[in-house]
Amino acid sequence: MSGNQARLMAISDIVNRQPLAVETPESLKDIWATDVFNLATMEEMLSKKAFKAIKKTVQTGAALDAATADVVAAAMKDWAISKGVKFFSHIFYPMTNATAEKHDGFIVTNPDGNAITEFTGSLLIKGEPDGSSFPNGSLRMTNAARGYTAWDPTSPAYVMQTDNGATLMIPSVFMSWTGEALDKKIPLLRSNAAMNEAAQKVLSLMGETEIATLNSSCGAEQEYFLVDAGLAAARPDLLLAGRSLFGAPPAKGQEFDDHYFGAIPERVQVFMQDFEDRLYRLGIPAKTHHNEVAPGQFEIAPYFEAANVASDHQQLLMTLMKQTAKKHGFLCLLHEKPFAGVNGSGKHVNWSVGNSTQGNLLDPGDTPNKNLNFLLFCGAVIRGVHLYGPLLRAVIASAANDHRLGANEAPPAILSVYLGDQLEKLFMDIKEGAIGETASGGLMDIGLDQILSFERDPGDRNRTSPFAFTGNRFEFRAVGSSQSVSGPLVAMNTVLADSLNWIAGKLETALESGDKADAVVIVLKELMELHGNVVFGGDGYSSEWHTMAVEERGLKNIPTTADALPALQDPAVIELFESTGVLTPVELASRFEVYAEQYVLSIEVEAKLVVDLGKTRIYPAAMSYLSSLTETFSGMAGLSVSMDTSLATTVGENINGLLASIGKLEEALAKHDFESPNEHICFCADTLCPLMLEVRGFADTLETLVADELWPLPKYSEMLFLR
Repeated sequence: MSGNQARLMAISDIVNRQPLAVETPESLKDIWATDVFNLATMEEMLSKKAFKAIKKTVQTGAALDAATADVVAAAMKDWAISKGVKFFSHIFYPMTNATAEKHDGFIVTNPDGNAITEFTGSLLIKGEPDGSSFPNGSLRMTNAARGYTAWDPTSPAYVMQTDNGATLMIPSVFMSWTGEALDKKIPLLRSNAAMNEAAQKVLSLMGETEIATLNSSCGAEQEYFLVDAGLAAARPDLLLAGRSLFGAPPAKGQEFDDHYFGAIPERVQVFMQDFEDRLYRLGIPAKTHHNEVAPGQFEIAPYFEAANVASDHQQLLMTLMKQTAKKHGFLCLLHEKPFAGVNGSGKHVNWSVGNSTQGNLLDPGDTPNKNLNFLLFCGAVIRGVHLYGPLLRAVIASAANDHRLGANEAPPAILSVYLGDQLEKLFMDIKEGAIGETASGGLMDIGLDQILSFERDPGDRNRTSPFAFTGNRFEFRAVGSSQSVSGPLVAMNTVLADSLNWIAGKLETALESGDKADAVVIVLKELMELHGNVVFGGDGYSSEWHTMAVEERGLKNIPTTADALPALQDPAVIELFESTGVLTPVELASRFEVYAEQYVLSIEVEAKLVVDLGKTRIYPAAMSYLSSLTETFSGMAGLSVSMDTSLATTVGENINGLLASIGKLEEALAKHDFESPNEHICFCADTLCPLMLEVRGFADTLETLVADELWPLPKYSEMLFLR
């Protein structure tokens, strides 16, 4: 089947598709966390002693003894088997944005040849997948294949139900035989421990006597696109690269803002209901869903959870989203910029820190000027973003996110902090040496008696800020939609720990005067003098801010991954991770190498697809159309009609341009003599990416010229609007 036939058949299938049967949703209370081995389930199945031990581990990270692990393993096996499970898997998160799993059976045979089930504490605690093919960033030699997974009791096990069976999934860490972290979970757990230790110091100095273990929390807003599977199947670039490498702008895109928060298409609504029911069974608190700005784009946002659990749930959410979309005849695109010219997709990470005794330490309360703990923790965030802005940019760097950052739907690649009018004034007052009074937002009254007045927030939101305070948390808005939230959480926890340690040292000296409020002002005044330049409440999209940020405030504009990743090699960043115990220098170096390789591979896959599609799909279609034009002119040669041949000329010129630019791209792809990963990523950013855009320019022009029935690739107007 030719490319244009596949496209036309997909369109016909969509137009003639029968509506899906809508099932009545099950009650939330009947399905919530039914497939999760959580504390409530464990309380029913474990002895009081065993439950008390595992509960302490889950809530505080305390060590768990082997005997209790045996008891938990037996109960977990019985619970899973009661749900039809025959296999278990230690699920882990290698240094990519994906998940990994190896399934093992509960089955063992005895000397009589009978099959029995077995699952001991040792099997629960440790697994051993072959780790040789996972990215390791030179942490070990090629011939060193052993890798270990180890159970993380702080993240609940669950049963993954599929049409072909059920598997017990056990969230785990992944390490090398020599003990280095090969995953994203170990650094996250370490970063949380470092933050807790530093926070305990500050709170103790502030006179707090009862301080529960502190944890960071996360709520990630996931944006995504849905494209009909039939249309997607005719787009190799969507299937292999996750984005459209060609595509002329449609006559209508998102200009009317009519899709944003509009009525959800019926077929999408059915998908969402099915998807969210699966989430609820796994204890993932999906809270909000709606149409996003671009046509074909949507968002789902879960409720806040502990950062480690939220990170695991976010990975699971992405997996389930793709699986459920396929069931409903969609391809779910998590790429940050699957379609040029319309909004891309992010994953805003809402982040805060707190515990059961002091509560949310990033909640200012009604009188933030009197909330000294909040002021110190908020100040620590300001310092962390200013000192380590390039690191925060590096942990969200990817070939995909480069297309989104700095566009009109995403923050710029300059890390700044938005506080809102109330808090910005408060911190600027502190910079002058005093804590001023703060004004409330006041009542919202629009002059209609039937509309009840309500308390307005003290500050507006700022969608152009990459790191914005939004009431009781910070929102890292620059994170990409396909990325694991673990990397950003590790960076935020670690820079917060570093800043809290700095504050603790300064505070100890300042408190010698005896007055806590005066001591806080002394410390934060110095902090704002050193780091206040990162606070900005204006339009982050404006060219004036870009100039001001770099030339007047000394902030860095880091537009590409090639510019961003070297921050991981900065001696200050190496010292940051080593001093907090989050990553050793060797582990950090491995991450640079892995992320650089991932970037190079992504760009090279795209470049090869551009060459392939350009030569085997677009060029033949354009030549076929040009031939038909030429034949038409030849057939009319004897008529006394003067034909305008400018269209044929334009088509021919663009065909020649297409072939010439493809040739240059092929020549560039043949280059392999790079002295370092740094040189290679810069070559991809500075040479391959512009050449791909050059090819695309000719191809997209041809799309607007070639007869519609000959064009081989589904068009933007079809992929974005046909459901």
